[in-house]
Order: sequence, then structure tokens, then C-alpha cells
Amino acid sequence: MSTDYQQAREALGARLRELRYSTPDGRLTGIALARALGWPNSKVSKLELGKQTATPEDLRAWADACGQPESYQELRARLAGFESHIRSWRRQLVGGHAPVQNTHNQVQAQAAVLRAWESSWIVGVLQTPDYARAVLTRAVELHRSPRDVEEAVRARIRRQELLYQPGRRYHILLWEGVLRALVCPRAVLAAQLDRLVGVIGLDTVELGIVPFTAPLKQPPAVGFWIYDDRQVIVETWHAELWLDDTDSVATYVRAWKAIRDSAVYGAEAHRVIARARSMLNP
Repeated sequence: MSTDYQQAREALGARLRELRYSTPDGRLTGIALARALGWPNSKVSKLELGKQTATPEDLRAWADACGQPESYQELRARLAGFESHIRSWRRQLVGGHAPVQNTHNQVQAQAAVLRAWESSWIVGVLQTPDYARAVLTRAVELHRSPRDVEEAVRARIRRQELLYQPGRRYHILLWEGVLRALVCPRAVLAAQLDRLVGVIGLDTVELGIVPFTAPLKQPPAVGFWIYDDRQVIVETWHAELWLDDTDSVATYVRAWKAIRDSAVYGAEAHRVIARARSMLNP
């Protein structure tokens, strides 16, 4: 959990404590509040100390029990402010993977200039259906989420319609390792690499490959997307980070530019892909 996230959660807890101390009838004890809400005593303590994340329902109940229902909107705004930074897969995938894919489709549709770096797999907007199916199946197995793989594949593939819209620009950087990672059957990866070759030269896409042998100004690290230099989405094992504060976005823009300096494009990128493709032949 990030320091910023934890600090925001602790600040929300401190505000909850203030409300408990300042009820219209005087200071309310934690035990009395828990009893009124039908909660364990420990829940009140954990929320106030920032050791548990409140739900919107928790906040409304707290505000009402403290006789200050008007404070709910303020509390909800605080929660939204730091929940927007960390979106756990556990919460996001309750309804399956297709809704998550549709959310990303909407976010990408709202951006004109998109930058991406990926060191683990081919980015979704360039995936073939078979490759997407393999990657999403792995995600279902990892998160033990609803098995809506086919719906999720269709949603992800619809994102590719954006590649052909005039005025949109995709600047995508891939680590050479993703060209070789067998996250799918060899025949599927071969077809996926052929798809990448077909993207080179598309007027809306600038595809760069960072070869194993390239000098690196930054280590490969985790993949991320930058939308119009105003928002960054980073995917981790347990959650996605949605960042829109100026300092964080600037950090990722600098990282992307440093990685870009190690990339090759055009015919050189084609050769790196072809080399990886040849390794898949019997």
C-alpha cells in the first residue's frame, strides 16, 4: 500500500474521530458508537486509526450516528479522493473482467495522445483474440474471478477500433522479453508477432521495441499507460494505480522518455520481432 494512500486513509480516520467527539449530544465513546451501529468495537478503532478502509455505507452510517448527516458528502469526497488512486482487483473483478475492459475502452477513447510501456506482455490494444484469451484466462486463474473470458476478449478487441480514428496517436514501447514470453501457445505467439509487424507503419501508431542489448537509462520495471500527460494507470498484481496528480504523472512521463531513448523503430524494430518470431519455428 502506498504511503500517500495510507496517509489519506489515516486523515479520513482522524476526521471520523472528530465527528465522534463533536456530536450534538456531546462526545460519543467508541463503544457507544459501535453499539449504535451494530459493529464490533474493533471496527471503530480500525477506521479511526486508518487500519481499515471505510465503505461509503460505513461513512453514511457514521455521519448519521454522530448526528451530523450533512458531513457524509465531505467524507465521501475524501474517500473518492484516495480510492481513485488504488483500485483493487478484488473489488474491480466482482462483476467479471468484461466491465473492466469496457472501462479501459472508455478511458482510452477520451485521450488523444497515449503513451505506453509494457515489459510483461503485448499491450491489449495490439493483442490478437487468441493472445488476449490466453492472458485473460491467466488473470481469471490468479484472481479467482468470474469466468467471463469470451466477453472480456470481445471488449478488449473492440478497443482496437480506436487505432484507426484520425487524430489519435499511440506511442507504444515494448520490452523485447514480451516478444518471447510464452504466456500462450507458441502458435498463438507467432500470430501475435505477425500482428505487431502489421502495426509498424500505421499512421496512428508509433511502435518501439527495447532490445535486450540496448543500454538502459531506466530498468524495465512495471508497465503503465499515460493519457494526454494528465493521467497514468499502472497495473500491479493486487490492484491498478490510477494517478492524476501532477508530480506522479511527471515522474512517469520522465520514465517513459528515458525508456524511449533505448527503443528501436521501423525496420530495426521489425528485425527484433522477426528474430523472436524465428525462435518459434520448429
